[in-house]
Amino acid sequence: MSLPSLDALRKEFNSGETRTYAFRKEQLKKLKSAILAHEEDIYNALQKDLNKSREETWVTEIGIVLSEIRTIMSGLKEWMQPERVATNLLNLPSSSFITKEPMGVVLIIGPWNYPFQLLMNPLLGAIAAGNCAVLKPSEFAPATSAVMKKIIEENFSPDYILYMEGDGVTVIPQLMNNFVFDHIFYTGSTVVGKIIYKMAAENLIPVTLELGGKSPCIVESDANIKVAARRIALAKFSNCGQMCVAPDHVIVHHSVKDAFIQELKQTIPKFFSEDPSSSYNYGRMINEKQFNRVISYLSNGNVVYGGKHDSKQLYIEPTLLDNVSTDSPIMKDEIFGPVLPILSFTTKEEVLKIIANNPNPLSFYVFTGSDKKAKQWSAAIPAGGGCINNCSWHLTNDHLPFGGRGFSGTGSYHGRQSFETFSHKKSIMKTPTWFDPDIKYPPFKGKLKLFKMVIR
Repeated sequence: MSLPSLDALRKEFNSGETRTYAFRKEQLKKLKSAILAHEEDIYNALQKDLNKSREETWVTEIGIVLSEIRTIMSGLKEWMQPERVATNLLNLPSSSFITKEPMGVVLIIGPWNYPFQLLMNPLLGAIAAGNCAVLKPSEFAPATSAVMKKIIEENFSPDYILYMEGDGVTVIPQLMNNFVFDHIFYTGSTVVGKIIYKMAAENLIPVTLELGGKSPCIVESDANIKVAARRIALAKFSNCGQMCVAPDHVIVHHSVKDAFIQELKQTIPKFFSEDPSSSYNYGRMINEKQFNRVISYLSNGNVVYGGKHDSKQLYIEPTLLDNVSTDSPIMKDEIFGPVLPILSFTTKEEVLKIIANNPNPLSFYVFTGSDKKAKQWSAAIPAGGGCINNCSWHLTNDHLPFGGRGFSGTGSYHGRQSFETFSHKKSIMKTPTWFDPDIKYPPFKGKLKLFKMVIR
């Protein structure tokens, strides 16, 4: 496919129009109004793409974006101000400060699992920081992509925000090979993230990678089992398990394993009825490829609950797996579906060995009644972020930077951090001319003792 010229975005950015506070605020207000105007369309699109209920769509898609807009608009004026910092003895009487300038023209690539939120939230950061942007939505959520296209093209000039649909395998390389972006923000799989990272490196383009991984969840012997089961089931089976911060697998203390499984068996039908295939609250797999991939994992252990599936509906029942080998495919791949392996442990070393097979997860969760154990586990497991006695909800707190580390990503965003991600911190030192001592200038012989006094 032929691509429109991106030079117009560079020209628009260079004009300086996007950099004023008034302009940024007006674009955020315009986007908010457009989202509210298309609220019903977004509900319908996400129901069509992923069978999401209106309530789930509000909590995980529309509402979280509107909340982000409010947070950014309330703090933007302050964030844009130069930050005064101290000046060292060597440079007195200079003054020092840090300014935040926009990166320029940025590329934002969204995924299909939360196709609205995960494209719009990074855009908010780009707008707030004063950039121009190219948006590449996922082609696997076409209904949602069509609504977002309307929202963007009806409200923003393509010279400011350009919306690019199409096959990612074709469009993304074309974009990156024909234009040098100033920042790339990608949300998706680690495999594709590596490819984008390599392509960006050719032009030394800074990147933010929001990837995934196998987020482990530990249930200690002293955990509140009923609460743990409810919170884990909610996070794991929301969006049919297609969530980057869903608990990928549970490692439960052997003394409470049976009780935990039993509690899950009672919890799941309360959430999704005895027949989740007809439940208003339960989603579907995005496409046949993902359906077949997740179904293949059912043979990797003993199905102790669920397991029913229907390829015509792209339906997989919430499923619990026991007796899972750590060498099986389900314990090597990110599951990204409604199948929950349950492993047991006796010692901390056993847990660390399991997690070491997939280091630096995007999220880490622990359920325990002990503050001491919670701190010990949190310190022992390197991860992008996580929760104590909860799962996934840290993602919804826009005061917490969200991002991964290592194979689960690089960089972070949400709230102020989104503004920071799409800004360059420029260091400025201002020196007066009324004080200009000769000691700073050659000849330097004989000044070493004085230098040692000043630089220490």
